[in-house]
Amino acid sequence: MPDYAMTQGTLPLLALRSVLLLPGASAPLELGRATASSIAIKRASERPRSDPTANLLIVAVQRDGGALGSSAESLYPIGVLAEIVQVRHGVPGRFTSVLRGIARVNILDVGDARDHQTCRFDRSHEPLGDPTLAYALAGALQDLLKQHDALLPSSAKTKARAQELAKIAALRAPGEIADRCASHVELEDEERREVLLEVAVSERLRKVIELVSRAANTLQVKRDLDRAVREHLSKHEHDALLRHKLRAIQSELGETQGEMEERWFRDIERRLDEAELPPEARAAADRELGRLRRMNRQSSEAATTRNYLDWLASLPWSAATESPDELDIAAARRLLDEQHYGLKRVKKRVLEYLSVRKLAPDKRGPILCLAGPPGVGKTSLGRSIAEALGRKLVRISLGGVRDDAEIRGHRRTYVGALPGRLIQAMKRAGTRNPVIVLDEIDKLGGPNLRGDPASALLEALDPEQNDAFSDHYLGLDYDLSRVIFIATANDLSGIPAVLRDRLEIIELPGYTVEEKVAIARRHLLPKQRHEHGLENLGIELSDALLLELATAYTRESGVRNLEREIASLLRDVAMHIAEGKPPPSEVKHADLVEILGPPRFHDELAAKQPAPGVVTGLGWTPVGGTLLFVEVTITRGKGNLRRTGKLGSVMKESAQAALSYVRSRAERLGIDDDFMASHDVHVHFPAGAVPKDGPSAGIAVATAIVSALLERPARVDVAMTGELTLRGHVLPIGGVREKVLAAHRAGIREVILPERNRKDEPELPEQVREDMTLHFVRSVDQVLELMLLPADDKAAAE
Repeated sequence: MPDYAMTQGTLPLLALRSVLLLPGASAPLELGRATASSIAIKRASERPRSDPTANLLIVAVQRDGGALGSSAESLYPIGVLAEIVQVRHGVPGRFTSVLRGIARVNILDVGDARDHQTCRFDRSHEPLGDPTLAYALAGALQDLLKQHDALLPSSAKTKARAQELAKIAALRAPGEIADRCASHVELEDEERREVLLEVAVSERLRKVIELVSRAANTLQVKRDLDRAVREHLSKHEHDALLRHKLRAIQSELGETQGEMEERWFRDIERRLDEAELPPEARAAADRELGRLRRMNRQSSEAATTRNYLDWLASLPWSAATESPDELDIAAARRLLDEQHYGLKRVKKRVLEYLSVRKLAPDKRGPILCLAGPPGVGKTSLGRSIAEALGRKLVRISLGGVRDDAEIRGHRRTYVGALPGRLIQAMKRAGTRNPVIVLDEIDKLGGPNLRGDPASALLEALDPEQNDAFSDHYLGLDYDLSRVIFIATANDLSGIPAVLRDRLEIIELPGYTVEEKVAIARRHLLPKQRHEHGLENLGIELSDALLLELATAYTRESGVRNLEREIASLLRDVAMHIAEGKPPPSEVKHADLVEILGPPRFHDELAAKQPAPGVVTGLGWTPVGGTLLFVEVTITRGKGNLRRTGKLGSVMKESAQAALSYVRSRAERLGIDDDFMASHDVHVHFPAGAVPKDGPSAGIAVATAIVSALLERPARVDVAMTGELTLRGHVLPIGGVREKVLAAHRAGIREVILPERNRKDEPELPEQVREDMTLHFVRSVDQVLELMLLPADDKAAAE
C-alpha cells in the first residue's frame, strides 16, 4: 500500500512545464508512450502493491527556459507528492493517467535511474501562523467560493462540481481549504504556481481569496454583459414592433414614412434659412442635407448627420440683442451701487468699460478678469455688467476641466460627440453677443494626456482671432468677436502666462468688518428673509449682532459664510413659526449660542503676552490675508537652523537669510559669536498642517530670532510683513490690502510695512486707515526699534 505519510525519500520525477495539480486535487495527464514523463509514471505504477512507494511519484514544475528535469536548479523548489489513481489507454501510442496530489514537498536533488529521472525530497513545513486568523480566512474563502459558483453559467453547474463544492465546505484544515479552492477555480498557470510555492498557510489563504474574488468579478462582468446583450436584442425587437405599428397608423392616416421624412427636411431647411448662416456654413449644411437624402434613414450615420444639422440650425449666427442706445451709463452706475456695496475702484473700471462699449460698440474691448477671494462678488458683478448692457448672461464653470475637447468640442467621428462648452453656451444664449462668464479660470487644467484646455481657450479669448473660432464638432469658423467674456479667478498664479496676457486683471479686495455689516444689512438679510418666507414678518438683526456674526462666527474676506450664518438664524425662526409659535420681532444676542453654538473665532491676541522669540507676521492666501505667527527658541547645539511648520522652499530660504543677517550683525546687536556657534536656532510657524511659502515673513523671522537671542520680549499687538535682504534692507511685498485687512479683523491696530509699499496705502479702506497706525520702514534696525521691549518686561510678561 502507498505510504501517504512518508516524509522523505526518493521517487520517480515527473517534470512539467505547468502546474498540473495542487495537494488534495486530481487531474488527468495525457502522455505518449515514449516520453520521459510516461516512463516515470510506468516505473511508479510497476512497483508491487506491498511497496510503500507503489504508485507514488514527485510532480515538479520546470522553470522557464530550462530542459525538463535537467537538475534541481532547473525546477521550482516546491513540488507535489502525487499518487497515480488510474491509467487509461485510448488512442494507440497514447494513454491518460489520473494523478491525485497528496502533499507539498521540497525538491532536494535530481538523479538518474536506468531510463527515467528520480527526485530526492522531504515534506514541506507549512506554518499555520495565527490560528484565529487562519481559520477566519478559511471560512471567508469557503463563503467566497460559494458566491463564485453561484455566478457560473447554467451549463457549468454540474452535479460533480456541486459535490466537490460540498466536500470543500466540509473541510476544516485551512491549508487544505486553500489548495482545494484554488483547484476548484479556473486560474492562470502563473497564479496556480504562486499558490503552490506559498507554504505559509495564512498568506496562501490571502492569495487564494484574492484570486477567487477576481474570478468571481470576471464572472459577474460576463453575466452583466450577457444580460445587456439580451436586453439590447429585446429592445431591438420592441423597436421593430413599434415601427411596424407606426407604419400601420400612418397608413390609416394616409401619411407615409416618406412624407414624414420630407416634412423633416422642409422644417430643417426653414430653420437654416431663419438662422441666416454665413455662406461657408450654409454650403456645409446643404452638403450634409444632400448626403442625408442619399443615406439609409435607419443608419447611425444618418442620426449623427441629423444631430449636426440641428446644431447648425440652433446656433445664433446673426441674432443679436444689443442696441447702443439702450446703454445708459447713469443707470448702470445706479445698478452697480444697488447690487454691490463698496468696491469704488472696481465699479469705476467697469463703468469705463461700459462707456467705451457705448461709444465704440464695434470695437473689440479687453477681456476682463475679476480676481479676488471667494465670496466678494465676482460672479454677481459679471451678472450686473450683463444687466447693464441689456445682454443675456451665460456662465461656464471651468473648474476641473482637464480635456481640451471640453473647450473645442469632439470630432464628429466619435460616438456621442458634442460641440465644446463655448458653442454650447452660445446655443443656450440664443444670441451672438451674450456676456459669457468664465468662472474659476484659475482652476482650468494644464497640459496632460488629453490636451491643454488653457491653450484651447486662447483662440476664443484673443480679440485678433476669435472672429473665426474653430470648434472640432462644427468643423466651421464661428464668430465670437461680439461676445463679452468676463473671467473670474481666486489665485492669479494659477492662470498660465500666455492666457493671463489676454486678460485685463481687476482685483476685488476683501471686505472690512464694517463693510460686511453694511452688506448684510442691505443685501444678505433681505435676500434670506425672502428665501425663508419671512419678508412680511419684519424679523430684524441688530448691527451689534451682525458684527458678532462677522467677527466671532466667520473669518473670511468675502461674505459667503456670513450669509450662511444669517440663513441658519432665519431657519430657526422659520421652524418656530412652522411649529405654531409666535414669531420673534428680533433675533437677540442670547440666541446666537443656542442656535449657532459657541463662537468659532476669538481675538487671537487676547491670550498672548509679550515673550522673547514670539512675533506676529502677515501672510497672503488665495482666500485673503491671514495672521502668521512666528516662534523661535534657542537650544544648545552647533549653530544649526531648524525650520518647521510645513514651509515651502522660498520660506525656508527666507528664514536662512534672516539668520545670516543676525549673525552678520551679532556684535552690533550685543550677541556673543561663541554663543551663536554653540546654540541651535529653531524657527517654527504654528498651524503645521497648513502649507506656507513666500519671502514676506523675512523681517518677522529676523525680529523673532533677535528677540530670542537677546531674551527681550517682542510686541504682540504689532504685525509685520516684508522681505529681508542680507544687508538688512526691507523689500516691498504684494497683497498689502489683504494683509492689513487680516490684521484689522484680528484686532491689531499697528502694522509694519516696507517703505516702498507706501504707494499701497491709498488702496486701503478709509475706515481701516483711520483705525490703523502704519509704520513704513527701510531697514530691520527700524523694525527692531519698534518691536523689541526692554528686557525688564520679560519678568512682567511671565
